[in-house]
Amino acid sequence: MNDPTAPLHRRAFLQQTGVSLGAAALTSLLEPRSTQAKPAAAPPWPGAVNPLHIAPKAKRVIFLCMSGGPSHLETFDYKPELAKLSGKPMPESFTKGQPIAQLQGATLLCQGPLTGFRRHGQSGQMISDYLPHTARIADDIAIVRSLRTTQINHDPAHTVMNTGTSISGRPSMGSWVTYGLGSESQALPGFVVLTSAYGRNPQPISQRQWHNGFLPGKFQGMEFYSTGDPVHYLGNPKGYNRPRQRSVIDAVKELNGIRNETVANPEIATRIAQYEMAFRMQASVPELMDVSDEPQHVLDMYGAKGGDGSFASNCLLARRLAERGVRFIHLYHRGWDHHGDLDRYMKMCCGATDQATAALITDLKQRGMLDDTLIIWGGEFGRTPMFQGKGKQAGRDHHIKGFSMWLAGGGIKGGVTYGATDELGYNAVENIVPVHDLHATMLHLLGIDHERLTIRFQGRDFRLTDIAGEVVDGILA
Repeated sequence: MNDPTAPLHRRAFLQQTGVSLGAAALTSLLEPRSTQAKPAAAPPWPGAVNPLHIAPKAKRVIFLCMSGGPSHLETFDYKPELAKLSGKPMPESFTKGQPIAQLQGATLLCQGPLTGFRRHGQSGQMISDYLPHTARIADDIAIVRSLRTTQINHDPAHTVMNTGTSISGRPSMGSWVTYGLGSESQALPGFVVLTSAYGRNPQPISQRQWHNGFLPGKFQGMEFYSTGDPVHYLGNPKGYNRPRQRSVIDAVKELNGIRNETVANPEIATRIAQYEMAFRMQASVPELMDVSDEPQHVLDMYGAKGGDGSFASNCLLARRLAERGVRFIHLYHRGWDHHGDLDRYMKMCCGATDQATAALITDLKQRGMLDDTLIIWGGEFGRTPMFQGKGKQAGRDHHIKGFSMWLAGGGIKGGVTYGATDELGYNAVENIVPVHDLHATMLHLLGIDHERLTIRFQGRDFRLTDIAGEVVDGILA
């Protein structure tokens, strides 16, 4: 009977179940309390890295993913030489033999920046006029202008950013972090995902981007919906009260526990833990999502209404999740795929995200939480220095050879600019930061040596950074 798919003849069924029922009856007679004892609650996962490899600077991560690939040339990487060449042929020395997404075979012309750049803060960081609110936190962020990735289309590029490889089915970085550290919350998942959309052509986001891969299922990210019920089936049906549900969960947990004593299946252990988590979430999630206890000035600072599905509301929820001990919070804002009408859509996307992003940094700082919260902002890649489209509706194609992201908070040196692209913003040429280096730095700040956070699968030790990755010391405080 260990194989649930194997056919079972009637005689064998009656024989085996009869023995099982008889054994259960005998057990209840010999030890009547054994069938009535309430199953013990599963202990919280202590983390695979215990004790930590390194003194941690951060306890949690909030990753603000600008899905679709924001243009570094209109945000953080000002190129006056590109402005001079705008409308002129792109020098072939930059592009010959290089991967290009949609401009293959097209006449490649330079596109200068579509907005102005100014220096901000005591640090004098160069930030575009599309991001006036981010400009006000210039001294809190470390801008990295030399990111590189390997995949030029959205889904595989997201997979690289989230899992360290373009091969689907590997654990996401949020899963690695919660596996390594555990969670500080017993009433909420350790890894939560929120999505919003506003802008051009919001690219779909597959749930495998926050999957646990070959790690146990309890480390998978859980998506909270921004409108309506944040989690499906959160409420009980009419006439089904909480004590009754508790008794059902206890019975299911005990049955699962008996089975797991025989097979020692980690997925059964996950199921036991997730039944408990779901029960606790019925109380914790409504309290989390109810922002009526937030002062009006805080709502105004974010530009948030709560429950409207906006990036602003999600940033406010990210702070509330961080306060409640959630370890990894991943926000996706879809709409940055600007192949055309770049100026219009940059204004839309920056308008939807800039204020709330700066508010999140400010709010965490005012509450004394920024020092131990790592914030990462960026997309899966950047955009080309060449324009795509016609006239005023020009946009930019996908670009992987050099793009910008920024980090702030726990262990990050604010007010610094690290790395550089060439004079046209095409190639990262100074202090190049592959995605594996970003992951190694994130884990380092959390107290984990990225080379030592491994798990054996199919005869090989796997890790988030695969066989690469170096900590970016130049942005550490």
